Amino acid sequence: MDTLIPPDRCTTDRFLIRSYEPGDGAALREATVSSYEHLRRFMAWARAEQSVEEAEAVVRQARGRWLLATDFTLGLFAPGGGEVWGGCGFHLREGPLSERVAEIGMWIRASRAGQGLATDALRALLRWGFTEWPWERLSWRCDSRNLASIRVAEKAGMRREGVLVGNAIAADGVRRDTVCFALSRAEV
Repeated sequence: MDTLIPPDRCTTDRFLIRSYEPGDGAALREATVSSYEHLRRFMAWARAEQSVEEAEAVVRQARGRWLLATDFTLGLFAPGGGEVWGGCGFHLREGPLSERVAEIGMWIRASRAGQGLATDALRALLRWGFTEWPWERLSWRCDSRNLASIRVAEKAGMRREGVLVGNAIAADGVRRDTVCFALSRAEV
């Protein structure tokens, strides 16, 4: 499998997950800039300031990669689809599309953190990923200091595979350990 026409969206009673579309830049900018202090410790891409035009470029680049099936960045939206509550995605960091493996990434805006949204979203991504997508294995990696992210993976039922010691420099410039979780289609 060298290409994929990805499923359009995942809708739950609580939220909507879909690919970013042209025009989503302003909502993405508002979510990320308003959440800078919350995100900056673990998300290297977080910025205190960003223009709507810059955010729109991010959205359009993500949409391009989506259409080319080289990366699958998704927005986590309020049920009506207007407000961005976070971002997530199926990222091809462990191999090409033909391997049928993806890493799930996620961030939640500050005003929605601590409400179980990330756990519900991860559960939805796992269900969606193993039913409507071709994934055979989905992984989750996080900074070992990000206890909330570790709890999300555990609550969602992912298996802890181990720790990569000192494998990366974190957003705050500190060498970090990465905790690895995964789940395979055969396990669900």
